[in-house]
Amino acid sequence: MAETASEQGRAQAAMLPVAGRRNVLVTSALPYVNNVPHLGNLVGCVLSADAYARYCRLRGHNVLFICGTDEYGTATEAKALQEGCSPREICDQYHALHREVYRWFGISFDHFGRTSSPEQTEICQDIFRKLLENNWLSEKTIQQLYCGSCQRFLADRLVQGACPVEGCGYGSARGDQCEKCGELLNSTELIDPKCKVCGSTPCVRDTDHLFLELPLLKEKLEGFIDQASGDGSWSQNAVHVTNAWLKGGLQPRCITRDLKWGVPVPHDKYKDKVFYVWFDAPIGYISITSCYTPEWEKWWKNPENVELYQFMGKDNVPFHTVMFPSTLLGTGENWTLLKTISVTEYLNYESGKFSKTKGIGIFGNDAKDTNIPPEVWRYYLLTNRPEVSDAQFIWTDLQAKLNNELVNKLGNFVNRVLSFIAKPEGAGYGSIIPPATNAESYTQTRAISETVGKLIDQYIDAMDKVKLKQGLKIAMAICSEGNAYLQESQFWKLYKQDPPGCATVMKTSVGLVYLLACLLEPFMPSFSTEVLQQLNLCPEEHLSFCDEKGERDKAKRPWDLIPSGHRIGKPAPLFKGLDDNTVKGFKEKFAGSQAERRLRAEVATRLENTTI
Repeated sequence: MAETASEQGRAQAAMLPVAGRRNVLVTSALPYVNNVPHLGNLVGCVLSADAYARYCRLRGHNVLFICGTDEYGTATEAKALQEGCSPREICDQYHALHREVYRWFGISFDHFGRTSSPEQTEICQDIFRKLLENNWLSEKTIQQLYCGSCQRFLADRLVQGACPVEGCGYGSARGDQCEKCGELLNSTELIDPKCKVCGSTPCVRDTDHLFLELPLLKEKLEGFIDQASGDGSWSQNAVHVTNAWLKGGLQPRCITRDLKWGVPVPHDKYKDKVFYVWFDAPIGYISITSCYTPEWEKWWKNPENVELYQFMGKDNVPFHTVMFPSTLLGTGENWTLLKTISVTEYLNYESGKFSKTKGIGIFGNDAKDTNIPPEVWRYYLLTNRPEVSDAQFIWTDLQAKLNNELVNKLGNFVNRVLSFIAKPEGAGYGSIIPPATNAESYTQTRAISETVGKLIDQYIDAMDKVKLKQGLKIAMAICSEGNAYLQESQFWKLYKQDPPGCATVMKTSVGLVYLLACLLEPFMPSFSTEVLQQLNLCPEEHLSFCDEKGERDKAKRPWDLIPSGHRIGKPAPLFKGLDDNTVKGFKEKFAGSQAERRLRAEVATRLENTTI
């Protein structure tokens, strides 16, 4: 499998923590391999983590961004049964699809791995043995649904029935969780359960399993949560979900399953079972890091020097704030535990919900097929990021944000500045950046410097707190200030009437263009690369916003950001708008489920091929 460009660039030597620097370990919730990720998955996990990792690199921090496909568990077995192939074949197929989607979206993983690796088995089993040695595990006989037709115990996701939660009653709840109300369930609680493989009604049988004794770990866990949630400024939804789990009373949690596809349990009595996917999946962060570097413990057993930032949707919270920390605490080893967790609510699609299971919404490969550039998708998703409440993907809203904010504001500002500088002498500056003499003596220039300086401080404060949506909004506010400054200066008149004043305005404005390329890089990296090319600046050398280099203070003097005499490249439009007919076509094309779309396409093809 080919590496992403960002991975190739960092493949020379493994990134390791550096003494004296801020070392940030960023993880995205591991996407499951039972379908291509949809836009809700992307913004909740991978894209949000990427924006923050890019911001940290921009600021000069030492960053490792880890992710990979979550491949074990019931859903993979179910998908393999459905498609008539092996779980390994399913994982190989969808790992490649995921990787291609993320490559297209410009996700800058340092390493994108997978959980079905020998390293995962080794580390997962080692953690299990330590929990067993430390007496944090217990054995219990539980009742589980058994399908007589399939002659097997049914794992959670192989069962479907009505949700037992009062006021819900959703008819297609899974055996582990209700997709509608979000409540975690036991499969035996479902009303009128059915086997998803054959459709028959299962019976209840006894089976032995291993449990993680969360009640015994409660004191250690609460100590961790109290400190981390405060020091790490956890998002409020993460705090709420975690506190609800603690308030409801911790219960022993089953960590084994009657499956074949998973990490084998290294215990004679349970050798025919595997670990529950939610026990082994978070350990995937560690094993994927170990695939990246044999010195993985310098990241994962170094809490004094490494800060762990984790990104996910709200349905993954308890597994990362309760289950995973409890597992690591129970080993008695010095693990790097979660510092900050950033959690999104749901992104809904038009009037309904995104659903991988039902194939509803826009999926990663769909986005690519629209020919709408990745930076537009990234901008729309991040400006619409559901940070405190559910948000909606609406085609007309995407159109409005592209046309009004990216084309008319951002793209127009950059193009006006660079096109004027590129005009031949007598009409412009022959592509040469003019000098700005006594820039601070000009009232408007001094005023925008002060305004932009305050906005930069606000941007850094927001991004440090992982308020990505706010950070993007502030960066775009700088664009609005630049547009107003340029328009109010009437530079086209100043060019003849006050040449030094015009030169100051243009040198300041081109500095703002460069500043926007920097501040927007976490959100729209391909936009930033294109702007720097038009500025004739090398991204690898110039894209930085590091305090140690004094770049934060220098940015508050935009006329100093690009030297006089520098020759810019060739200006070109950066964005292309969407018209109403195109948007209408997209709404019709992506209506309904993936299966319904395929059927419509097949019918259309047959009609085209029918001869009269």
